[in-house]
Amino acid sequence: MPKIIYLKSIKGGKSMDNNELKIEIDKINERNKRVELDKKWETCWLRRICICILTYVIVVCYSYIVKNYDNIFLSSLVPVIGFTLSTLSLKYVRKIWEKRISKK
Repeated sequence: MPKIIYLKSIKGGKSMDNNELKIEIDKINERNKRVELDKKWETCWLRRICICILTYVIVVCYSYIVKNYDNIFLSSLVPVIGFTLSTLSLKYVRKIWEKRISKK
């Protein structure tokens, strides 16, 4: 007969049987996979290159639009808008990247 081990849960201090413990471990493993994927994405070259290219394109377009204005506040918006829009659009690039990574 298998021995049942009861452990106290980290959350709430209630006792857990083997099945509950296995479920908790599976949840932790799934979270770890997501964290590892996030880490890979944050350090990958594709992300960095996309940010550079998208920021450059946005800066060029914005500069073309405001070229007739000598307003320092409008000019100061260039890096903010460029970086913000480039990082917002990266979620689509990330989805493609994740599909490619998961195939390996």
